[in-house]
Amino acid sequence: MSKITEAVFLAGGMGTRLQSVVKDVPKPMADINGKPFLHYLIRFYARQGISHIVLSVGHLHKRIIDYFGDSYETVRISYAVENHPLGTGGAISNALSYTETDNVFVVNADTMFKVDLEEISHFHKSKNADITLVVRAVDDVSRYGSIVMDAAFGIRGFTEKNQDSGKGFINGGVYLINRPFFNRFDFPEKFSVEKDFFEKHYKNNAFFAKVCPNYFIDIGIPEDYARAQKQFPVLFD
Repeated sequence: MSKITEAVFLAGGMGTRLQSVVKDVPKPMADINGKPFLHYLIRFYARQGISHIVLSVGHLHKRIIDYFGDSYETVRISYAVENHPLGTGGAISNALSYTETDNVFVVNADTMFKVDLEEISHFHKSKNADITLVVRAVDDVSRYGSIVMDAAFGIRGFTEKNQDSGKGFINGGVYLINRPFFNRFDFPEKFSVEKDFFEKHYKNNAFFAKVCPNYFIDIGIPEDYARAQKQFPVLFD
């Protein structure tokens, strides 16, 4: 597999849990010490060789487009605009139509997971994977739901939020998707990639979990947003 140079960022979320502290901007534009969260995310991926990012945008998308334009740092930026909510799956399907390469990273744009893209790419290739989900071990999976895998890291099941508790592996919101494989499916316009794709098709296809122990934060709740204010200048500047 040649070096992966494209990524899709899912940046269309409403950010309802964060509205008590962040108002009038899309969640990925939440201010972190004078810069939007997306600034840090784009820079982190650019420094690992990503040269084209498709921003899947919806709610207040003009704020994002006006800020980043058609290039930022060393990255070419394209926009896949949702005129109405498409769900995570519909957003990915729409955004992938703006990409050109066979393997594309897909990233939740309200989450910073300090992943090593080259390591994930190598894993994906070594497993001949159709889809690789990057997962992280946590002490309590109840807030997130969890992913069950076998000894070879093949995905063998999913549990819902609050269905289980205690230690386990959670979906880190970073995927490596083989685009020709994904495009073989006949999807509706609006669907959930988690419920309608991952959970329905993992049994019959090569879906793998790559474990990453690195820094992980979801700014979707005020406590973690406050934590990011202190940590990002040290970790990502």
